[in-house]
Amino acid sequence: MQKKVFISPKKYIQGAGVLSEIGEEVAKIGKAPFVLSDSIVWEITGNTVKESFDVTNITYIYEEFTGEASNTEINRLTEVGKDKEADVVIGLGGGKTIDTAKAVGDALGIPVVVAPTTASTDAPTSALSVIYSDEGVFEGYKFYNKNPELVLIDSKVVVGAPIFLLASGMGDAMATLVEVKASQKRNSNTMAGGKATLAAIAIAEKAEEILFDQGIAAYKAAKQKIVTPQVEAIIEANTLLSGLGFENGGLAAAHAIHNGFTALKGNIHKLTHGQKVAYGVLTQLVLEGYSEEEIMRYADFFKAIELPTTLKDLHLDDVAYEDLLEVGKLATVEGETTHNMNPELTPEQVADAILAVNALTTV
Repeated sequence: MQKKVFISPKKYIQGAGVLSEIGEEVAKIGKAPFVLSDSIVWEITGNTVKESFDVTNITYIYEEFTGEASNTEINRLTEVGKDKEADVVIGLGGGKTIDTAKAVGDALGIPVVVAPTTASTDAPTSALSVIYSDEGVFEGYKFYNKNPELVLIDSKVVVGAPIFLLASGMGDAMATLVEVKASQKRNSNTMAGGKATLAAIAIAEKAEEILFDQGIAAYKAAKQKIVTPQVEAIIEANTLLSGLGFENGGLAAAHAIHNGFTALKGNIHKLTHGQKVAYGVLTQLVLEGYSEEEIMRYADFFKAIELPTTLKDLHLDDVAYEDLLEVGKLATVEGETTHNMNPELTPEQVADAILAVNALTTV
């Protein structure tokens, strides 16, 4: 039996200043919230969160997230939440904080609230986490029975973050339609557990349309720390449209190649998820046989917002072919999303495509 499936968060709130409403919104969900964030994010947002909860007379529990979405950290925080009898967990911060909060919520059987402080990935809306080893090597995906109860993203907080994070979100979001189209050519199953709906494909198409139309203007405005309609559009494209699009539409090679990059050592690990995914997008386009003109449309957009388009940008200018084969092996391992696009893809083809991107984009 073929079935179509569409999943999504229960509620999505976006706008300048909405973090001040987190207490009011969480009070509708639970009475003993467990807040996870790293120390840098807490320093920026902690007072707003505290004041918001003070208004509702709810006492929250805060625990610092140590930086890696690993099973070790998930287990540690789950024990803290259990000990404190938390009834809702809040992931406040970036993608790894959010993925960890989702895993903790699932382990404790309590609702999850996601409050992203950047628009750097499409993780916030999904019912899955990307799990890494304690050393930051990709290990796999963890799937959950439901999406977050609430996603609340404050546009003013987002533009206060370093500009490369908004650009990273655009790199991640630009993968959405590219991967959805590749996945749907083979009628592959999606992360939602079925075939793609028309709604999912339309959302993915809208994400790419907004990125090309509004992305560069939003980047320039956000560089000045200002919120404009273009910035709001890109935050929504990066977070909601891309999140719903990838989960309900299908992943393919771009994200698998990102995962493959975790096999490498060195300064590539200083790059964000979205920065590496952007290069993965270009690599997938090569693997699919897109024309140079089509590939360069994406590459020129990435260059305009300072995303990596060359091996030098990835800190891989001296990379050995054998190392790229390791990337290819991890990207094509059984169960990886490259199989949604082409189950016969080889590590050599991936390595060659990575090199071909560099040849196209190096001036």
